[in-house]
Amino acid sequence: MSKPIIFAVDDDPDVLTAVVRDLRRRYQAEYRIARAMSGPDAMEAVKELKSASLEVALFIVDQRMPEQTGVEFLAEATKYYPEAKRILLTAYADTEVAIRAINNIGLDHYLLKPWTPPDAELYPVTDDLLSAWRAEHPTQFEGVTLVDTRWSARGHELRDFLARNLTPYRWLDAETNPEAEKLMAAAGETARLPIVFPPGGAPLIHPTTSEVADAIGLHQSQDQPHYDVVIIGAGPSGLAAAVYGACEGLSTLVIEREAPGGQAGTSSRIENYLGFPNGLSGRDLSRRALAQAQRFGAEFSIARDCVALECRSPNHLVRLDGESEISAKAVILATGVQYRQLEAPGVSDFEGAGVYYGAATTEAVACKGEDVFIVGAANSAGQGALFLAKSARSVTILCRGPDLRKSMSSYLVDRIEEAENIHVLAHSQVAAAQGSEHLESVTILNSKTGETSEAKTSSLFVFIGAQPKTDWLGDSIARDAKGFIETGPDLSPSARKAWPIARDPFLTETSRPGVFAVGDVRSTSVKRVAAAVGEGSITIQFVHRHISAT
Repeated sequence: MSKPIIFAVDDDPDVLTAVVRDLRRRYQAEYRIARAMSGPDAMEAVKELKSASLEVALFIVDQRMPEQTGVEFLAEATKYYPEAKRILLTAYADTEVAIRAINNIGLDHYLLKPWTPPDAELYPVTDDLLSAWRAEHPTQFEGVTLVDTRWSARGHELRDFLARNLTPYRWLDAETNPEAEKLMAAAGETARLPIVFPPGGAPLIHPTTSEVADAIGLHQSQDQPHYDVVIIGAGPSGLAAAVYGACEGLSTLVIEREAPGGQAGTSSRIENYLGFPNGLSGRDLSRRALAQAQRFGAEFSIARDCVALECRSPNHLVRLDGESEISAKAVILATGVQYRQLEAPGVSDFEGAGVYYGAATTEAVACKGEDVFIVGAANSAGQGALFLAKSARSVTILCRGPDLRKSMSSYLVDRIEEAENIHVLAHSQVAAAQGSEHLESVTILNSKTGETSEAKTSSLFVFIGAQPKTDWLGDSIARDAKGFIETGPDLSPSARKAWPIARDPFLTETSRPGVFAVGDVRSTSVKRVAAAVGEGSITIQFVHRHISAT
């Protein structure tokens, strides 16, 4: 297999020689370093590379070139290599141009010249971008093969599960792919789909996500029956708690019911997270945070469900599905929220077969050239619309209110208004969904006029708010009327009256000492990724103080 390519472009021969030298010094073992001295020459090379089916992992391009600027070249090259990472070499005076390029062409980073020493200025940036590219482009496929049809709800569930757990997989359409037919015949199954082929293992016929998790090693056994802190949920708040807990010497276990990243992990783009001017996907954030927590020694048990919490003193007991149990000095509840279900006739019949909750990035490729609809008017709906617009023929946002500006950040509204294939229908909602084996159309109600209309579509993406899943806690933890967990100063009068120890509860501490709640599941929390990360990190300080006092 040919090495992927790092492509450097600069019209100054001395600068080009220097950047190629530094790139070869670090990356020549894994990448081929290509060069060109002008935008037009580079474009000819890009076209030849594409026709030869060679991969470009990274472009590093000078902005100030006479025949074609760096931004102009990258905008054209992106048409051939949309997944390649992009760095712009700039002078100080070009900073404003580079920032505009982040918005206009998705520039990943810009570097001021000179980039010396490369160990401090060049390599940290390129290492990070190439690592992200490699995560999406493994050198050879050794992952899971999934055989199923496009409209299988179970198949969608499994694809989403594998993608969110950062597990390499390929999907083969059982109806059109010749290799799929051979694999089904070898497995002795032609009707009971989906079939999952784990690497080196026996095929799994119509498996559950739990069975797949067992087969690919996500169900890890815990190294010990007792931990300093058990974190339930691996969204941004839980992952932040895991990083800080493990790096500060606490024995740390994270239990996650679905996949690392939580609801944020399904986001196609998070653009307002500090330190990432080009934004990053929820999957990329999850990958980085998971690796960071594991590096410090945090343990993870994925696809395991917590079914009960017994609050004891000095230790708490967490019961898992399968009747296993773990004890801990402190417990952090970071279970997040789930998308609220759309209540309209027919909608539930097509869940996973045309109706999807969240961005459902696994379905974006299948939507190429189609007309898709989005229900919702908050930031998650706006990000989903922009993501799907890259492949769909058209994206229609159904908004209950008069416009998007009341509930969506202005930067997203501006980009949606600029997108030619995104349309907004105000005062609109789904009244019904129709189809046979999969979604084929939706009935749209205009709440202002009372009129209804029918629109043909195979894909409806729903972002209509969220609700916590906290029923499993029983009466042990105080919650508000909507099920969100009360903490610290927000504890109800009855919960504060029943508080069993002399000190006041900490800011994120629940009605039971040593049990904390962080992120979206916490009552009155700010529903932002940065806020969730902050809550997860500061709670570790409260955990230390609780443990030292018991």
